[in-house]
Amino acid sequence: MSHTVIMLIAGVALLIVLRLFVRDKARATFAFLFLWLIVSVGNLLVGVLSAGYGWGEEAVVWLLVFGAPAALALITARLGPNSRG
Repeated sequence: MSHTVIMLIAGVALLIVLRLFVRDKARATFAFLFLWLIVSVGNLLVGVLSAGYGWGEEAVVWLLVFGAPAALALITARLGPNSRG
């Protein structure tokens, strides 16, 4: 399994965990976007500084790694009732 797929699965898993444990959907989405931005930028830096990929290569992969789970988070935040306690 490629590292990109593993990162995508990790992003979706983080989103699920936050949505399960944070009752306010908006707060869970914001927390996810903040945390996932940090994780995905860290992944980008490891790819560039340690793995030897170029900034251009990693930027394209970063758009997928950050963008797909972030889009999923924003779409799911708009669907269904708000689960505020």
